Amino acid sequence: MPKNFGGGFNANMMKQVQKMQQDMMRTQAELETRTYTAASGGGAVSVTVNGSHQLTEMTLDPDVVDRDDVEMLQDLIMTAVNAALKEADETVAREMGKFTGGMNLPF
Repeated sequence: MPKNFGGGFNANMMKQVQKMQQDMMRTQAELETRTYTAASGGGAVSVTVNGSHQLTEMTLDPDVVDRDDVEMLQDLIMTAVNAALKEADETVAREMGKFTGGMNLPF
């Protein structure tokens, strides 16, 4: 007879919960190393971020660098970075949602 931990929670269920927790930790670690790339300005600015929200690469087309229009370059960079971060967040939410069954938990 399985050992009960109270409330119908037996050893087999505990093993399943532990496996799910290990799978979640492994998935979360893998997601942190993935990279996400986005561009703006028709590809004039391209950025790459990782799942830990670190900017890891940025490429600027020299034609977009105009000392008389720095604001445009700033806007293009922000747009590209925000798009890459959004993609990273959506991927994490989708992948972790497989474990949480759609519960909106902060992973």
